[in-house]
Amino acid sequence: MGAVALIGLAGDAAAQVAAMPLAVAPMPTSAAQGFTFRGAMSQGGMLVGTVPAGTVSLALDGADIPMTPDGRFLVAFGRDHGPSATLVATRGDRTTVVDRLAIAPGVYRIEALPIPKYQQPEAEFLKIRAGELDQIKAARAQAATLVSDGWRQSFQWPALGRVSGAFGAQRVYNGEKGSYHSGEDIAVPTGTPVRAPADGVVILAASGDPFTLEGHLLMVGHGMGLDSAFLHLSHIDVKVGDVVRRGQVIGESGMTGRATGPHLHWALTWRGERIDPKLVAGPMTGGEPAGMSNQ
Repeated sequence: MGAVALIGLAGDAAAQVAAMPLAVAPMPTSAAQGFTFRGAMSQGGMLVGTVPAGTVSLALDGADIPMTPDGRFLVAFGRDHGPSATLVATRGDRTTVVDRLAIAPGVYRIEALPIPKYQQPEAEFLKIRAGELDQIKAARAQAATLVSDGWRQSFQWPALGRVSGAFGAQRVYNGEKGSYHSGEDIAVPTGTPVRAPADGVVILAASGDPFTLEGHLLMVGHGMGLDSAFLHLSHIDVKVGDVVRRGQVIGESGMTGRATGPHLHWALTWRGERIDPKLVAGPMTGGEPAGMSNQ
């Protein structure tokens, strides 16, 4: 079953569906097979797991997944991931443990924005944009091999405020359908401190000329191919290569780049898959967010 869209619903029906929480599977334990998990087994979700004893290699849907010496690993599922995934652990004696994961569908709302849909830019703009995309691509390539234990921590929200744009929402620009929203927008005034959601290493810090769409963009790698991106910042306090700690102030919110007002856009990506920060950090509260517990 794919993502549930709200297109075509109207009135009370649309409102009821939009109010539904994302469908999140319980935190399953496959003790009989030897796998254990914590996190959300759903579209946009992330799992931190432990392999069966004796495992020497691990694969998700045929792709190799790295493990730590103590048998921990990370996998995640993009917004439009299918209804299942297959995890295979191979032991030293060549026996395998197979776990077929049931991926719960997400529920995504429609967000109507009173601005024109982004159109294909002119040649000069494309030239500028190509260089920006190259920098983002290089940063994500670095994140794929970066060593950090941030992924094992309980993630916190980088700022606290009203969520003005939800992950996975279908964007409609002046009545014209656009792409889905790839992160969580937090409506906060310009200059609000932005804190690292978990330990990591700075892999991109666009503190000079703002990027055309992202503005002053900051990216932090948390290890195991997981990275955070913070968009539209007014100021960046760190530089590429800096090690940052969970809760450390790394910049300030703003509205640089393509933004309709001051806010922080926080995106999480694992191996090119966009995942939902809300499912990783947990519900936002007035104090410490209820994220995934340390392991």
